[in-house]
Amino acid sequence: MLNQSNKLRSLLVMLSMLTLVLGLSACSDDDDPVTPGGQVDLGTGVMLRVVHASPDAPAVDVYAKGIETPLLMNLGYTQTSDYLEVGPGNYTIQLRAHGADPMSAPAYETAELTLPEGATITAVAAGLLGSTDSENMFRVLPLVEDFADPGSGNAAVRILHASADAPAVAIDVGNDGTPEISDFARFAETGAAGVALPAGQSLAVGIWAGDPLSRVTAFQTPALPEAEILLIATGLLGQDAGDTMGFGLLAVGPEGTVGLIRQNPVVHVLHASPDAPAVDVYVGGTDTELVDNLSFGNLSSAVQVPPAAYNLDVRVSEGGALAANVDTPELMAGRQYLAVASGFADGSTPGFALLPFAAEFSESASPVVRVVHASPDAPSVDVGIWDAGLSFTPISDYSDLAFGEASSADGLAINASSLTIGVAPTGTISPAATFDLDLSGVERAFAVAVGSLGGNGEAFRLVVVNAAGSNWSAGQVMPN
Repeated sequence: MLNQSNKLRSLLVMLSMLTLVLGLSACSDDDDPVTPGGQVDLGTGVMLRVVHASPDAPAVDVYAKGIETPLLMNLGYTQTSDYLEVGPGNYTIQLRAHGADPMSAPAYETAELTLPEGATITAVAAGLLGSTDSENMFRVLPLVEDFADPGSGNAAVRILHASADAPAVAIDVGNDGTPEISDFARFAETGAAGVALPAGQSLAVGIWAGDPLSRVTAFQTPALPEAEILLIATGLLGQDAGDTMGFGLLAVGPEGTVGLIRQNPVVHVLHASPDAPAVDVYVGGTDTELVDNLSFGNLSSAVQVPPAAYNLDVRVSEGGALAANVDTPELMAGRQYLAVASGFADGSTPGFALLPFAAEFSESASPVVRVVHASPDAPSVDVGIWDAGLSFTPISDYSDLAFGEASSADGLAINASSLTIGVAPTGTISPAATFDLDLSGVERAFAVAVGSLGGNGEAFRLVVVNAAGSNWSAGQVMPN
């Protein structure tokens, strides 16, 4: 049995080379990481692979000094290299930006280091490239592989907390409200032996934090293979779930990266039916309540569910009468949705319906706004700029929107923080209503036209849903 402390000391020296990526300006592409085959002969006896789990670090090429052919090429975020099989002995490792001339001076070079015979190591690059804070700065976590036999029909799962902005968390395997792992610190892991979990079936995982503990997010894994799995919590909890750097679970198996498991979809329900009272929303045919006592113009708190399509019962909060039964589209992992409950509840046309819109906004320094037409008795409309009562200029992306339709999914960058907009029947230049909008502090938003133009319930207005981050909010804007 190898002396583990000696092994880790030598490996830490070698792995420290990866901290150089802090100074690299490599450009990444979509190619898989490459380990050149048959060109580098360093012997056998030591197995080492690298997992790139630092969300803001670039891709790198790795060399052994004196050998022109790289050991690893183009290892980017969420990728896992092949195992490098090398002989025990002394090595100097060099690191260059991906694509750099192999004869150029290395960006970083290790001191001569010794690799002990018989070791199998998975080294995880984690932390934030741009940080100098010791709590979350870039680092490499060397994990000595020593999985225990999980038994027939099981997977052996080892979990690593490598999210640079997540606090100490608790992990609820099964997402049943009872965390099995508590006070799981950042950059800690559950142990070399792993935990035996049933193979061949999906696994629900809840992440809890705070004092007292409460669930902050959840995941639904694919069916686990009967294999040894390293499950790495990576990305940033404070980023939108669908962003490149968003929080996720990176699954690594014996053959490398299995995939990045995104957070379960999140739905925010906006009550926009002008004649409907406050409502509750349940999973169809059950007593599982998702939304409680939501009144017109208000936005529900976030509801997180496993990826799937759902049948929902909408019930009147006072008395519990069934107002509508609606179906959702397939809700996808890593997505947030605005579900607008609109239409008329009294049987008028259009009837009560749930209008889902995924948050897929583009990145911009200016506020990005997507317009949604959810006023059931308003005609198709053009939305544009109203210039102090002098002129109306339709915005092409916001034009000819009928009930239930929205402008393009990536939204439109609005340069002004405050402006007056008009809503006019399509093809006309006389707005039916104008609104003063203040977009200060808004990064991305849905501007939802709600209410009734014809006086059937709540009056026509806008609801602006601030859809940045995970805690959405909404405010009503009445017409001038």
